[in-house]
Amino acid sequence: MNDVLPRINDAYRQMKQHLEGGILPFWMENGLDRDHEGYLTCFDAEGRATDNTDKYLVTQTRMIWGMSAAFSMYPQKHEFQEAARQGIDFLLNHFWDEEHGGWFWKVRRDGGLIDGAKLVYGQSFAIYTLSQYTLSTGDARGLDYAQRTFDLLQLYCADTYRGGYYENLEADWSVCAPGFPGGDRKSLDIHMHLMEAFTTLLEGTGKEIHWRKLEEVTDVIINKMINPSSGCGRNHFALDFTPIPPINIKRTWNAERETGEVIEGPLDSTSSGHNVELAWLLNRAGETLGKPRDHYADIVRRLVDHSLKYGFDYAYGGVYRDGPHEGEAIVKDKEWWQNSEVLVGYLDAYEQLGDPKYLDVFQRTWDFAREHMINHEIGEWRQLLDREGNVLVGDIGNPWKAFYHSGRSIMECMNRLQRLGARNSS
Repeated sequence: MNDVLPRINDAYRQMKQHLEGGILPFWMENGLDRDHEGYLTCFDAEGRATDNTDKYLVTQTRMIWGMSAAFSMYPQKHEFQEAARQGIDFLLNHFWDEEHGGWFWKVRRDGGLIDGAKLVYGQSFAIYTLSQYTLSTGDARGLDYAQRTFDLLQLYCADTYRGGYYENLEADWSVCAPGFPGGDRKSLDIHMHLMEAFTTLLEGTGKEIHWRKLEEVTDVIINKMINPSSGCGRNHFALDFTPIPPINIKRTWNAERETGEVIEGPLDSTSSGHNVELAWLLNRAGETLGKPRDHYADIVRRLVDHSLKYGFDYAYGGVYRDGPHEGEAIVKDKEWWQNSEVLVGYLDAYEQLGDPKYLDVFQRTWDFAREHMINHEIGEWRQLLDREGNVLVGDIGNPWKAFYHSGRSIMECMNRLQRLGARNSS
């Protein structure tokens, strides 16, 4: 008897119920700003809106992506299309810089400008979201602005000498100062999201220039940002890709936790969540580039296996936050986004490589999430737990936490579970 099929079918059923009965209803009921358009993203542990109503580019675009992707999955439910459209309207009316081009970082609830910085982190999510919006709805505005943003990145941010992209720029596209503003650094995180963005852009346009730049950024990640010895990702780099210790960076890298401080960490820190997310995004990029399914198989295996060796909690399930390249994890808290992303990555590795250990760790992570991470009364994931599942930060949403990680994880897993179910039932 095939014992895999019942596990796959059970996981699919549970995830479908969670998406349709939890994540989607929560954000549709609470996340839409019906007074000003755009979205509200900050909710406490009880699911109540907080007084933080500022709107960040990263979470506004993530919410648009979520509503667009939901409409693709449920094309008969036009309320998702409308929810995405009103987010697009707010984005175009209040985040687009008419003078310099590109997207502001932060505005007030009503759209008044707070921070006009051009952070490539945010620009990448704009490309990703706008491309998905057009793919999902057919509204040409998305791809139009996605391509404009892509062109601006090549004009102002591409490091044509050393490769990759400058990441932190001011409103006029001048590179930020060194140190805490981050003008002298590159990171795996942001280049991974550029790869994610260019993948979706290429899906929408099929243009050779978008193919070429996706290939380029993918090569930068593989050849310059992955530790060839341990097989995991490095975090921060000098502009010439020399690995350097991560620091807190204004607006992005832990800035909300240690505002204004520059705290050096160990050179060899890595995130299992990022590594496994990178693995499945590499496969998606390779597919879009027209490469064979196994093109990145060796890299994927090393990234995922590193997480299983050092980052996975075999006693309780789920992955820890941070640790060294080789050795036991140091920060053993469990955050929503890492555990969302490894669900997709482990299942993707199982689908690609066929090793049952990947299905096992997917199941154990999902069991931990269902038991501890998901607030079933509210329908969304809690932000941060300790190793055993006790709540450290129960917030349902914040300036960085919205639909993207939890919702995308469930939808991506459901797609893979459907394919695996069909494969194992034949």
